[in-house]
Amino acid sequence: MDILLIAGLWLDESAWDKVAAQLQARGHRAVPLTLPGQGDGNTSATLADQSAAVVTAVDAAAGRPMVVGHSAACNLAWLAADARPAKISKVALIGGFPSTSGQTYFSAFPVQDGAMPFPGWSEFEGPDSADLDGAAKQAIASAAIPVPEGVTRGVIRLADERRYDVPVVLICPEFTPAQAREWIGGGGVPELAKSKTVSFLDIDSGHWPMISAPSDLARLLSQAAEEA
Repeated sequence: MDILLIAGLWLDESAWDKVAAQLQARGHRAVPLTLPGQGDGNTSATLADQSAAVVTAVDAAAGRPMVVGHSAACNLAWLAADARPAKISKVALIGGFPSTSGQTYFSAFPVQDGAMPFPGWSEFEGPDSADLDGAAKQAIASAAIPVPEGVTRGVIRLADERRYDVPVVLICPEFTPAQAREWIGGGGVPELAKSKTVSFLDIDSGHWPMISAPSDLARLLSQAAEEA
């Protein structure tokens, strides 16, 4: 199966290198995506540009791919499900949740000079980064790409309720499946509350399992793809 891999904020497609290699070894075609504004030098990229890039990759995939979103890019995976509900076999969400239509893509950190830079590790103390050593943190921070304001301040637009028919698997890194179920059941994630099929997989990692636990993440993604 084709597995499309979408990295979260500040990351380019190289974040998936180890996971992609192991997915390939498990018989899947891993396709890490280069997002406009995150790896191609396009400082004027918008959320619409990134969403269009994901949809283009879905259209180019063989068969019905699984679309994987990490962190804020869970929204991009969900936007793809909204745009191509009949084409996607499953959406896998890692450490994040889809927003509702009308919400801003990501506004938690300030924009400087037209882009949102990586805010530093003090913002991610605790379970998010506890499994990263100093070298890993330095590598992530030094490679971090400021994300264009047109992306982070873009507005989510969802239109096709057939997205709720697309199976979803939520991979839970810095939080547990029990916590995720509670948040969804309590009304905190309306999009997943409306989804007809949501499953949960636990992974013993922080917020960046593609860096800290690539073997475990590849195993879970392979499992999810084979169950699609």
